[in-house]
Amino acid sequence: MPTRHDGRAPDTLRPVAIDLDPPSSAAGKAMISAGNTVVLCTASIDDDVPPWMAGRGRGWVTAEYSMLPGSTGDRKRRDRGPKLDGRTSEIQRLIGRSLRAAVNLEGLGERTVTVDCDVLRADGGTRTASITGAFVALVRALDTVGAASAAITSSVAAVSVGVVDGTPVLDLDYPEDVRAEVDMNVVTTGEGEFIEVQGTGEGATFSRGQLDGMLELAGVGIEQLTALQKRTLGERWPL
Repeated sequence: MPTRHDGRAPDTLRPVAIDLDPPSSAAGKAMISAGNTVVLCTASIDDDVPPWMAGRGRGWVTAEYSMLPGSTGDRKRRDRGPKLDGRTSEIQRLIGRSLRAAVNLEGLGERTVTVDCDVLRADGGTRTASITGAFVALVRALDTVGAASAAITSSVAAVSVGVVDGTPVLDLDYPEDVRAEVDMNVVTTGEGEFIEVQGTGEGATFSRGQLDGMLELAGVGIEQLTALQKRTLGERWPL
């Protein structure tokens, strides 16, 4: 089995850890590290909903995503004003969709949960790490109002896969991401049900066999990430 530039096998995640005590005053918080990528995820609860949802007896879950200026080698400019960078907008919508797929909005009641994912250090896989950490922050926030068991219907985690030098690999870091012939992000529930698959050939095509291989690798990774979420939350695991 070929090894990668950091010594990992193709089917191996980077070292992943979730810290439940990062510096934050939010109702729910978690800091996830995947290799050198670090994301602070916080979840805040408001006792109202957007105007278009008022009176329906349902809640809402939304997300915001940001790469802090010092998260990359060259300073990342902050998003300011009403118009977000296209990549930022796309990622935060992905995070929101992913979390809502795991939530019974009626069980949430007329509350809005906003999950903020702030990238402290970026080395590939920031969107997938954000989703995995955001779920933990979401559960912790809902636990503070006694709504976790009623609102959470499944767990959610995400991981990147790709084809690098002709080999399908799991959990790409930045050096692999920029060289990948195929780059894919996979979001599933803990039961393996797909929420979203984003796959792109980077100047190349990929076969059905490669696609199946990448999805299988993603399943291996997400199973491990789900187990980490469960261990981290312990008795707060809502499922």
